[in-house]
Amino acid sequence: MPPASQNLPGASPRKTSNKLSVVTTNANAARKLFAGTSGWAYPTWKPGFYPADVPARAFLGYYAGQLNSVEVNYTFRKLPSPAQLQGWLDTTPPGFRFSFKAPQRITHFQRLRESDIAVAEFITSLEPARTAGKLGLLLFQLPPNFTANHARLDTFLDIPGLANLRTAFEFRHASWFSDDTYSILRRHNAALCVAESDDLQTPDVATANFLCYRLRCTGGYSEKQIAAFVQRFASLAKESELYVYFRHEDEPTGALNAVALLQAAGKLEAGVRE
Repeated sequence: MPPASQNLPGASPRKTSNKLSVVTTNANAARKLFAGTSGWAYPTWKPGFYPADVPARAFLGYYAGQLNSVEVNYTFRKLPSPAQLQGWLDTTPPGFRFSFKAPQRITHFQRLRESDIAVAEFITSLEPARTAGKLGLLLFQLPPNFTANHARLDTFLDIPGLANLRTAFEFRHASWFSDDTYSILRRHNAALCVAESDDLQTPDVATANFLCYRLRCTGGYSEKQIAAFVQRFASLAKESELYVYFRHEDEPTGALNAVALLQAAGKLEAGVRE
């Protein structure tokens, strides 16, 4: 597999400090670029991201003032109640996007086999987000020991309802990185999630009319690396909706990286318009 530097710009991880400035609005973000982290409920992000006086119940509202999307990992283990999801929707501004990780029942227990009922339940639970215009991606993250099974993937993607949603697949076994996989994803307009971690880098291959990146290297990314991401992602976002999620850690590095990305992309877009 090619090294990370051949897949994503500035891809080698580097420990950074949390000194990136937090903006008070995401209004200048590139219009098709959605960025955030995997979750928001982290008290340890005080005071680097959340001000010391912001209570936990107000975290999401503050987060949504800085970033325009979040990846919800909660759904990996449990679907949200209608009241819980409605609370999230009411707390966030128009245009905010929630992406949801698919339940482990589908990806890890059933391993994409005979998942029609589980998928239907997952989709139904998120209908309020779709109706509100706040539904981003459905992320299907497969386990590392799940080797390529193209027939199963193709059959899974035929499940009713999936074709009308943005689905992204994060494969964590290298056997999936092949033209056969990409052809199946393209046929169903499903995105290959380009995931970068300390252990594995996914080839940067577009398979849908939207794009998904998960940037997970420990310690976050330097300002130079963020600048490289901005150039790459701002260009891509001219043609396609683009979802970028940084890693959540005890330190708010990922959230600050995402803020810096959106802020710089907005400035770049404004400069082009001028």
